[in-house]
Formats: sequence, structure tokens, C-alpha cells
Amino acid sequence: MRIGLDVSGGDFAPTSTLHGALLVHKELPKSDRLVLIGDKELILPFLKEENVNPDLFDIVDAPDQIEMGESPTKALMAKPNSSIAVGFRMLKHKEIHSFASAGSSGAMMVGAIYSVNTIQGVIRPSTPAYIPKENGGSALLIDVGTNPDSKPDVMYQFGLLGSLFAEHVMHVKNPRIGLLNIGTEEKKGNLITQSAFQLMKETKDYRFIGNVEGRDLFRDRVDVIVCDGFVGNIVLKQVEAMYRVLVKRGIKDDYLDRFNYEKYGGSPILGVNSNVIVGHGISNGKAIRRMLLLSREIHQARLPQKIKQAFEKYAINHF
Repeated sequence: MRIGLDVSGGDFAPTSTLHGALLVHKELPKSDRLVLIGDKELILPFLKEENVNPDLFDIVDAPDQIEMGESPTKALMAKPNSSIAVGFRMLKHKEIHSFASAGSSGAMMVGAIYSVNTIQGVIRPSTPAYIPKENGGSALLIDVGTNPDSKPDVMYQFGLLGSLFAEHVMHVKNPRIGLLNIGTEEKKGNLITQSAFQLMKETKDYRFIGNVEGRDLFRDRVDVIVCDGFVGNIVLKQVEAMYRVLVKRGIKDDYLDRFNYEKYGGSPILGVNSNVIVGHGISNGKAIRRMLLLSREIHQARLPQKIKQAFEKYAINHF
């Protein structure tokens, strides 16, 4: 497997990304190869300083960088030599099997849609996030910001995308899918959640267990929690903020430690024709390492192919 890494992406790049590459390189089998995409004039001196042989990696020169505040579409067109643009060209031409970046999430989404394209039948690609359960497992929250104005049919598909990820990557058998709402009753919620519930309650595409509330996030009641990207992003950042408060107050606990973003590394863009992973902008070396390992797990699970097969069946059943 050839794993592509945007060396220039992230608040602390290239130091953090290269540290992550060195960490994960020790764990990869010889059949895997890390492809470092970024400014060669920064990569080579770093490896020399760390006494690392550059021949251990494939290094692809991409001297430009897309900044966080830039328009993703305009930046990808204006900066063809940026690390993200080069990475997606390589992914499109199958020169790498996955592409991971802690850089501009907007550019990663636009690049994924316009280079490897959305899987046929998927209305909107989405991004999930892990939510630790008290019993030691994890739930999946989907969507966490990609689609802030999701319609009911899009949220229905979030359930299918999340179910496939939970089954094939998280190895959860027959995952339980719940709709995040302000109550468990069928008629609860706003018009969007009420309409989504009506679509989901009769589904044969996945195991829908009904509405779940915010209090259920950390319990072992549900495996995939569906919500629109607006709500999901607020929930995720609130969880991150509470974790920081607890750490700042010196409260230590094995369960609370599992809320550290370093343990998850990034989120896949689900619903596109290849393996694309978006990391946290503040990622350090440990988080980059985990992001690269997630890239490998998704590729090994053949997740895009499984999603494609599921949506071919979905199209037959629904249209």
C-alpha cells in the first residue's frame, strides 16, 4: 500500500507531520510505503537532522500550500503545485492508495469531490467522528460539519454510510443506528428530524433503533448517531471543550483520556471513490501517526468499494 501524506497541512507542519511519518514508519510492514507530499526543501533537511535516510520514503515536491482562510475551489485551481492539489492528482491516477491531510478541510472535501468523485447514489459525502462509550467501545457521530443544512434524505444516507463504517472499520456486527433528537418519541424534534425519522423507521438498509438523546451519547445504547452537520459539529466541539476543561483542572481518568483527539487522528470523507482522511488542524506527531494508521485500516477494509456495492443495492431498492 502507498499512503500519501500532506506534509504541509496543519498548524504545526511540517514538523508535526514529519514526526508523525517517522513514528508510523516503524509500525508499517515492508510492503507499505509512505509518500511524503510537500516542500522538498523543508522535508530533506528535517530528515537529515533526524538522521533518517530519505530513501525510506517517496518524496514528492509540492512547494505551495493552501492556507486555511483561502477559498478551497479557487485555491485548488490557483495553486496546482500545492500539497493538497498534488496529493489528489496522485490519488486520482492511483499513484497512492490513500491521501491524508491535517490542512484545509474545505480544500480536502472539494478536492475529493472533484478528483476521485462522489460514489454514484451518494447525495452528499460526510465526515464522522468517534465518541467514546463508558463501556470501552466507541460510537460514531455522523455528520460533524460537512453538511450543516442536511435534508432528510441526506440524513437517511448518513445512517447507511455510518453503518458501513461501523461494520467494516470498527468491526461492529449489525450496528445500531440512532437519530439524535430532543426526545425518543417519534413526533419529537424539528421538521427535518421528524421527516428523517419517517424515512428511517421502515428501512431495510440498516438497523434503525429510533431517536436517541444527548444523554445517550456515551452509553452503550447506540453505535452510530445520525445528525446534521450543524448539530454534529457543535456536539463534537462541546465534547472537546469539556475534555480540555477537565484536563486543565487536573482531573485524570482512563475513560476521559479516550477523548484526546490524538487517539483518533482524523475523520474519513465517506461517500467518495477513494480513501481520503482529514486530520485536526492542531495535530501533533501522535495524531498524524494515528491518522495514517486509519488511512491504512480503511484501505484494508476496502470501504469505498463496500459503500459502492451498498449504494448499488440502495438504488435498486429505492428507485
